[in-house]
Amino acid sequence: MTPLANEPSGKKNDQDKSRVDLLDPEFLLAVGEVLRFGAAKYAAHNWRGGIAISRLIGSTFRHLLAICRGEDIDSESRLPHTAHLGCNAMFLYAMLKHRPDLDDRWKYKDHGWE
Repeated sequence: MTPLANEPSGKKNDQDKSRVDLLDPEFLLAVGEVLRFGAAKYAAHNWRGGIAISRLIGSTFRHLLAICRGEDIDSESRLPHTAHLGCNAMFLYAMLKHRPDLDDRWKYKDHGWE
């Protein structure tokens, strides 16, 4: 059977790979704007030097609470709080995965609480 002119005939076995095609490009660009702002304020890749988990959790909550109060745009950066949340999520992911030494969360089990 001959494929139709507008149907691809090539094979690509990628069904088990990450579906990056489902990511929202506008959101990713907004997170990139937060990273641009942070690079100008601190330095490019500053976050890769490590940030304590508790600081990232605090920042995440502050942006989320601002959204809960009805504030969509961060007053300092003039960028969406949701983009700051995305940036914080990336930072948290990286620190938890690569920098367990920076995990300063208070944990019940560490204090004998169950």
